[in-house]
Amino acid sequence: MLVELRLENYAVIDNVAVEFASGLNLLTGETGAGKSILIDALALLLGDKASSDVIRTGAERAVISAVFEAEGASEKPLDKILEDNGLDESDDGSLILRREISTTGKGRVFVNNQPATVAVLRQFAPHLATIHAQNESLVSFDGPARLALLDTFAGSQLDEPASAFSAWKEIRTRIDDLEHGEQDRLRLVDLWTFQKREIDDARLQSGEDEHLETEKRVLANAEKIYNAAMNAFDLLYEGNGSTSSSLRAAQKQIEELARYEPKFTEALSALDTARISVEDVGATLRDYAGGIHASPEHLAQVEDRLALIDRLKRKYGPSLDDVIHFGADVARKLSEVENKDEILRQLRADLAEAAGAYLAAARAISKKRAQAARKLEKLVEDEINDLAMKATFRIEITTSEEEGSWSASGIDQVVYMISTNPGEPLRQLEHIASGGELSRVMLALKATVEAGADPTLRKRREGWGTQASVGRTCPERESKGPSPAAAGSSRAQRTMVFDEIDTGIGGRAAEAVGKKLKALAASNQVLCVTHLPQIATFADHHYVIQKKESGGRTRTTIRPVTGNERTEEVARMLSGAKLTETSRKHAEQMIKSNG
Repeated sequence: MLVELRLENYAVIDNVAVEFASGLNLLTGETGAGKSILIDALALLLGDKASSDVIRTGAERAVISAVFEAEGASEKPLDKILEDNGLDESDDGSLILRREISTTGKGRVFVNNQPATVAVLRQFAPHLATIHAQNESLVSFDGPARLALLDTFAGSQLDEPASAFSAWKEIRTRIDDLEHGEQDRLRLVDLWTFQKREIDDARLQSGEDEHLETEKRVLANAEKIYNAAMNAFDLLYEGNGSTSSSLRAAQKQIEELARYEPKFTEALSALDTARISVEDVGATLRDYAGGIHASPEHLAQVEDRLALIDRLKRKYGPSLDDVIHFGADVARKLSEVENKDEILRQLRADLAEAAGAYLAAARAISKKRAQAARKLEKLVEDEINDLAMKATFRIEITTSEEEGSWSASGIDQVVYMISTNPGEPLRQLEHIASGGELSRVMLALKATVEAGADPTLRKRREGWGTQASVGRTCPERESKGPSPAAAGSSRAQRTMVFDEIDTGIGGRAAEAVGKKLKALAASNQVLCVTHLPQIATFADHHYVIQKKESGGRTRTTIRPVTGNERTEEVARMLSGAKLTETSRKHAEQMIKSNG
C-alpha cells in the first residue's frame, strides 16, 4: 500500500509530500491544475522511462520518492527481489523507493536508501501498484496484452510451455542449419576446417595466457628480481647484522633476564616464534632466487606464444576460454556435417518429441484459459451492467496447433468482444467509439481481473457463483462489499490507480462508477483522479490539487480536505467557479448519501 509520495522540482511542483491511506483516495482540482502529475511521477517509480523534460525550470534535478507498506502475502516476493539484488530491508519493513532525474540525462535509483537500477523498480512494480489510464486500451490492448490479462485472471503458469517452446525451437534451428544449400554447406565446411585446425594446432590450455604473462614479467626482470630476493635473504638470515642474528642475540639476553624475572618467559616464547617465521621467509626467498634463470631464448619463446594467443583471441575471443569454446563448437558442427544424415534422423526424432511436449503444455494452458474465459465473461458482463450499461461481453479464443502459431505463451489468440447496446453485433473492445463506454468497460474488466487474480477473492466469487445457481443473491449486490477490515485480514492491500478513467461519462453512469470504485477500495487501496462530483463524493480520503502563482512562478499544491472544505470542493465541481447556496446544499447531500 502506498503510504507517502514526495515530489521535488517535478514539473510545476517545487516540493510536495502527500500521505495516502487505505480505501478510496480521490484527487480533484481545476482542469490544468496538474492532477495527473502525481500519477505520472508514481509511474516513474514503477520503472517507466524518464525524461529530463519533467524537471522544474531552473532546477538541476527532479526527485520522486515513495514509501510502500508491505505486509502479509505481498511481503515474500518483495523480500526475494531485495535478496536477489543484494539489497537490505528497511528497519520497519517498509519499502522506500527514490528516483532522481538530472538535466544531464543521467538518473539515479535508490531502494531503501541503497543504489539500485530502473530494472529493479520494474521487478517491484507488479507487487506494488497498477496504473490504469484513460483510453489505455487504444494504445496497449494488443494481442499479447489481451492474452496476459486472461492469464492473470486464470492464474496461468507459463514456465512449462515457454521452456518446451525454447527446447523445440533450438532443435528446429539446428535442423535448419544442417539443411542449408549444398554450396553454402561446403563453403562453411572449408571455413570450419581451417578454424578448427588453427585452434587445435595451438594446443591451448585454460588460464595459460595469465600464467605466461607472469612468467614473461619474471624473465624480463630476472636480474632485478634475483637481486631483490637475495638482498632480502641477507637482511633476514644470512648477513652479519641480519634480523635472525639480532633475534638470537636478544633471545640470549632475555633468557638471562627470565632466570630472575619469570614474567619474561612469555616474551621469550614470542621472540622464538618471530625468529622461526623470519628464518622461514628467508629460506623461501633463497629457494625462489635459486630458481630464477635469465634466459633470453626462453623469454622470446614466451613472447611468441603470447603473440599467438593474442591473435587467436582477437579472432575468436575475447578471452582464451572463449577461443577454446569456439574450437569445440566448430568441431561439433563439422561432426554434424560429416554425419549429417544420421544426426538429422536423431534431431527429427528429438524434434517430434519436443513438439509433443510443447503441445501437451500448450493444450493444458489452452484448456485453463477456456475455462477462465467463460467465468470472466459472466463476471465482467455483470460488472459492466452495474455501471449503467446493458452490454453483452464475450471472450473469443482462437487456437491453432500449426507451427507458425506457436509461441512461448502457447497456441492461443484472444479477442475481447462486446455489444454495448441490445441488438448490436459484437465488436472488438478496442473499437468502441464512445469514450464513456470504453472507460466503464475497462474499469469493469480491470477490476474483475484484479479481484480474480487474488486467491481469496477468487474463492469468494466462486462461492457467489454457486449461490447464484440456486437462486441466491450475490452478497456484493446486497451491500457495498466486504468491509476493509475483513478484506485486510485475508491479504495485504494493493494499490490500484485510475487516471481519469471516468472520461466521457456523467449522471447515473458516473454514480455507478463511483460505487464500483468504492467497492473495489474495500479490498484494495485505490487512487483515482476524477473531474466528476458524483465520483468525488464516494471518497474515503479527498485531496485537492491547486495551481497558484507566487513570486512570479507557478506552483502546484496538494492538500487533503475534510468537512466544509470538502463540501466546497464538491460544490465547485458541480457549479464551477461561482458557488451558490444551492450547489453547496446539493454537495452536502451527495456526500452524506455516498460517504
